[in-house]
This record gives sequence, C-alpha cells and structure tokens, in this order.
Amino acid sequence: MSSRMRAEIGEQPEALRRTLDSLLPRIPEIRSLAAGTRQVLFIARGSSDNAAVYGRYLAETHTGRLSTLAAPSVATEYKRRLDLSGVLAVAISQSGKTEEIVETLGWAADCGARTVAITNGARSPLAEAAEVALITEAGDEFAVPATKTYTTQLVAVALVGLGLGADVDPSDLRQVPDEVERLIEAAEASEALPAIVEELSHVPGAVVSGRGIAFGTALELALKLKEACYLHAMGLSYADLLHGPIAVVDAKTPAILVAADSGPTLPGTIALARRVTAEGARVYSVGGGPGLAEAGSLALPGPALPEWVAPLGLIVPGQLLTEALARRIGIDPDVPRGLNKVTQTG
Repeated sequence: MSSRMRAEIGEQPEALRRTLDSLLPRIPEIRSLAAGTRQVLFIARGSSDNAAVYGRYLAETHTGRLSTLAAPSVATEYKRRLDLSGVLAVAISQSGKTEEIVETLGWAADCGARTVAITNGARSPLAEAAEVALITEAGDEFAVPATKTYTTQLVAVALVGLGLGADVDPSDLRQVPDEVERLIEAAEASEALPAIVEELSHVPGAVVSGRGIAFGTALELALKLKEACYLHAMGLSYADLLHGPIAVVDAKTPAILVAADSGPTLPGTIALARRVTAEGARVYSVGGGPGLAEAGSLALPGPALPEWVAPLGLIVPGQLLTEALARRIGIDPDVPRGLNKVTQTG
C-alpha cells in the first residue's frame, strides 16, 4: 500500500521546477544583499539543518567565504550579543513557524547581520522577519518526514551560493528535476532496493557516512531512518568514522555510504567501502558511480549531476529506501511516533 510520503517523493520533480522558476530571478537580489558581507551563518534545525550543512560546504568550497552553523541557544537561552557585522544570516525552516529559528534570525539582525529566510511558508513569521525571503514552491507536505520541502530548500540554498558568487555553472540546476524523475524510476526498478530493505529490516542500526558536499545528505538519510524507521542510524563524516566509530561497523551494523559520482571525496569513500567489506560488514552505496558500486555490497543509483548540485538528487534514493523500509517493518512512514510537522524547541 502506497504512503503519502511516497506520493510526495514523486511530486519532487515538479516542486523543483516550480521553485527554480520562482527563485532563479532572485539571484541579483541575493547578490545585492550579500554585498559587503564576508561570512555566512546558517540557522536551522532538523532536516533544515542538514540543508544548511550543504550550504556550508557550498559556500566554503565555491565562494571562498567562511561559513558556520548557528547555535540558536546562544541567542534564545544565553541571550548573548555577538558582533555579526559582515555576516549574511540564512535561516531555513520548512514551515517558517519554529519560534526558535524566527527568534534567532531576529537576534542576528539585531547583532548587525543581513538576513535571508528560506521557507515553504509564504506568509510565515520567518518570511516576514527577513530582508529577503526565498519561498520554496513545494506545495503542501502532509507526511511528517520532509521530502519535497527538503529538496526545494536545497535549491534555495544553491541559489544563495550563486548570489554569493559561486564559481559554478548555474545552468546545472536546470538538470535537477529531470534527473530526480529518472532517479525515482531507476531506484524503484533496481533489484538492489528491495534487497537492501530486506537486509536492513533485520538489523538494529546502521552507520550512514559521506564527506564534503555529500555530508549533509548522509546526515539527512540517517535522520530519515531514525525518525521513520526507528533505526539507530549514526550519521558521520567518513573522516570522523575512521577516527574510532568504525569499530561499531560489523556484521550486524552495516554502513550506508553516499557520494556524488565525481569530486575529491569520492576516492576516500570508495576506499572506506573496501575496508568495511574486507572486515566482513555489508556496505550499501547511494551514488558514487561504478567505483563505489563495485566496492560495496549493494548499490542504489545516484544522480548524474556535477558534484555541487548532486545533493539535490542524492537524497532521493535514500527517501525511497526509508519509505519502503518503514512499510516493511510495519511502521506508517507518514506519521512516525513522537513527531509533528512543526517542532517547537523549548
């Protein structure tokens, strides 16, 4: 039986096209706002925080600007004033109603930052609080796990990168909707998807790893597996994994490795896959081209996209995996326990 989550995964190509059509013309506005800034501060929680991780790597690898993730408690609990002159603060929230994120963006502005909001809520408090509001065109999302709101956020984050002068080809973004459409079909036609689902249904946990531009995707997939499948999924950079936590990867704890089909972190991901399989553990790969597929146990196809936009498609096979695994183990992926669409942090 199909879920609402699965339907919303399928709605992503059109949501991405709408968002690109709406936001591409806003690049000059972002460029003007960012003029005179030197650093980028991302403010987010949950899936939006994983979109922010993508933004951090994009900013630092392609715009030459120092970028960081905010600690909202500095604003909301410690109430400490910082010098944020020269900072572009980018707040990301699906609903635009999370009070902590709205408050932190207001705090950033009061501390001297220029402010951007990325949200699916056109008339939300977050959109009203920002100097520039980038409204994604995901449409209503009813399943609690974010799918189309997450990938459309990535589009907006990519456009912030372009507004900051990223040394990439903007036309790459136009390839994304068609590639996501192809990926959905390819992943569901693959023999690997049901095989991975079956194997994961018998383990208590997994390690999900990637690095660089793909790191946010690894974190997002780990989050999805935790919230929708109750799997003890640990999201780690493979550099951190090699510093000790690799000891948890064994016959009962497989590794899921995510990577773009190109880029400087791909060789390290392939080497990690070979090491893990040599020690008797299973490796499931998402993306990484034929090199990663051959090094692992089972492989889901990734997007044929340049590395800088690969995360916009790379999460999609992971979404399909999560939805199918939840149903396999008897969980309704639309309404996982303990979660609401809008989370307020006290």
